Amino acid sequence: MSRLPPRSVATRVAASAMMLLYVSPPGLAQSPGPPAPSDREAVLATVQAFFDTMAARDAVGAQSLLMPEGAFHSVRMQDGKWVLRTFTNQSYLKDLPGTKQRVRERIWSPEVRIRGRIATVWAPYDFWKDGRLSHCGVDAFDLIRTDEGWKIGGGTYTVESECEASPLGPLRE
Repeated sequence: MSRLPPRSVATRVAASAMMLLYVSPPGLAQSPGPPAPSDREAVLATVQAFFDTMAARDAVGAQSLLMPEGAFHSVRMQDGKWVLRTFTNQSYLKDLPGTKQRVRERIWSPEVRIRGRIATVWAPYDFWKDGRLSHCGVDAFDLIRTDEGWKIGGGTYTVESECEASPLGPLRE
């Protein structure tokens, strides 16, 4: 009777991994597909509603869209150094009604990723103060689906002064 040579540890690990994939439930081995159009639209509608409350200085409306425990982070280059600013959703809500300038934020070409009850939106943006372009950058929002619908947990954004023209054109008020 011939004897087979012993298997290496790497071969055994690879064989075990293949076996797990073979016997795993179908959903575990598959990556999620693109978000359903209605989910994508709901996530983007939440982000747009947030921008609308910012423009209206509507803290009550913004509160209905934000997770109380969340925070935002901005990153900008200032005097040759990267500067990080962090503020909580609660401090944002407190400061919003006192904003003196008219503001507008717009995004375009958003990348939306959804898996279960979490979502992210990554998009270039421009930010306008009193009808003039202030800055631009990239927004990255984190959202959570609650029983009341999608809410913004927080996010991160860059603040950039060198802005290419937006495909949305100039701001029309």
